[in-house]
Amino acid sequence: MSEHHTKIEMPNTVPGMCLSALRTHDKPDAFNLKSGGQWLHIPGEAFIRRVRAVALGLSALGIRKGDRVALLSENRPDWSVVDLAILSIGAVNVPIYTTQAPEQVRYILEDSGARVLFISGRKVYRHARPGIEPVAGLEKLVFFDTDADGAQDGALSMMTLEQQGAELDRLEPETFERMLNGVGADDLATIIYTSGTTGEPKGVMLTHRNFVSNVLSISSALPIRSTDVSLSVLPLSHIFERTVFYVFCWNGVSVHYAASFDQVGEYLREVRPTIMTAVPRLFEKVYHRIVKKGTSGGGRKEKLFRWALRVGQRYAELKDAREPVPPLLEIRQEIASRLVFSKWREGVGGRLRFFVSGGASLSPALSYAFLGAGVNILQGYGMTETCIVAANRPDNNRVGSVGPAFPGIELMLDPEGEILVRGPNVMRGYYNQPEETRAVFTEDGWFRTGDVGSLDSVGRLFITDRKKELFKLSNGKYVAPQLVESLIKQSALVNQVIVVGAGRKQPAALIVPDWEALAAALPPPQNEERASRVNRAHNPAAVKLVQREVSALTSTLADYERVRRVALLPEEFSIDGGELTPTLKVKRRVIDEKYGAMIDELYGDQVAGE
Repeated sequence: MSEHHTKIEMPNTVPGMCLSALRTHDKPDAFNLKSGGQWLHIPGEAFIRRVRAVALGLSALGIRKGDRVALLSENRPDWSVVDLAILSIGAVNVPIYTTQAPEQVRYILEDSGARVLFISGRKVYRHARPGIEPVAGLEKLVFFDTDADGAQDGALSMMTLEQQGAELDRLEPETFERMLNGVGADDLATIIYTSGTTGEPKGVMLTHRNFVSNVLSISSALPIRSTDVSLSVLPLSHIFERTVFYVFCWNGVSVHYAASFDQVGEYLREVRPTIMTAVPRLFEKVYHRIVKKGTSGGGRKEKLFRWALRVGQRYAELKDAREPVPPLLEIRQEIASRLVFSKWREGVGGRLRFFVSGGASLSPALSYAFLGAGVNILQGYGMTETCIVAANRPDNNRVGSVGPAFPGIELMLDPEGEILVRGPNVMRGYYNQPEETRAVFTEDGWFRTGDVGSLDSVGRLFITDRKKELFKLSNGKYVAPQLVESLIKQSALVNQVIVVGAGRKQPAALIVPDWEALAAALPPPQNEERASRVNRAHNPAAVKLVQREVSALTSTLADYERVRRVALLPEEFSIDGGELTPTLKVKRRVIDEKYGAMIDELYGDQVAGE
């Protein structure tokens, strides 16, 4: 663990940990947000004052230890202020995704029994309003944006709440300390509703101990420094970014907030982060954009770019396999790095030490491409129920693996290959669902993750797929769709892909193409942009071209796993369309229902089970 931690008293609650660390590091730019084209810097001390004020404002509203307070907002410093304020008085934070459907918002508010809801502004409120208004137990709405408190009668602005709390803090400064000291390690900190690829979401109960143990464990294993700078873009309502935020607080990292993925390119160049968390979708988009740019000029420029890609890939493969790199390849890599890869590194700010990727598997080809370019992506693994379980280390990264478990966390495989986890990071259980809770724990306290994987001789974990998502072909063989999808996603022609085929002779794929790349790859007049997407999705030449690419990319698989049939879809899978959860996981059951007729058509006369 880094040196400075010896000065900070070992905490046992999340706010105790974060507030003491903020005070110790005392950074003038602890938190940062862009407003009106300028980056505004919030010192640690100012942040602490806001946390105290909001906590006392909540207390004045009658919120007590154990009460549930919901939070519906995109990423911004207010999110973190409110989170720590809720936890400081022993109340329970119930985060909600801004993309969640109104009926799910209602379900979460009613199931958790939330008394107060913090909400960012009018736009988010307009979307969620049908889910908020019918909730009888909700006593007060607090808006972050000052112009939004008139959106509902009796609503408060955060500014008013803070002013009230700040006045109380001035009159009785010991009140905050008393409430903070009344919070214990085993008190409930949060109920996070899993986005539910199947059925209703379940409320995962996590205690202060779950988070604190996880933060200390991660901090002891990853080289995170107080000089580090981070860009926060993943939703703070998700377990991954939330835990990482606490890790950054504890280690004194300067956090810059991005409210949406659209801002990432611009913010990367401005913030120039040294460490950052992301999901595979971000890397896929960045990679395809880089390839498009590198090959757009044609001629010598394109030749050089493709040569550099091949060199980088080979170099990364040897490095990853811990094999010697031939001197000639070293020289070529040096040239490729100077002429091509330096631009990649500049594109992510130019001083990135490592990315940590979670949420889904990253294709090996993509990992090698970034590794060859000198951009280190460490894959990690965790769940809402377990916080962050494992990750590769910068000095010991292995492509395809999610690394070894963090200290104090145990991993085991059951006879069927399901990954089991045990440790102080594992949830207390599902809120109000004792039977569901019992079902996911073994008799000796191991949590069943529902993921299938393997462990190598040094304890590195490899994820194969979700146990429930493995499907059986008509010949009795099992297919892991995520593995096949990660290969197909390497194609510049592919934007999104879902592999299907339960009960059929072989798998098939539903593909949302990258329409621009597909048009460029087709000969005239097939490549006309004027044609509607629906027409282009049914264009035999387009289907054949994508099919050829998919066959080549899956050629390394066993014969029964190879994808020989594809259908092109005109529209992206989305949260609004119901195909994706708020954390961008695929709802395969919804896909099967929604595109059932198309899947049947793909297989022609072949019925399931044949």
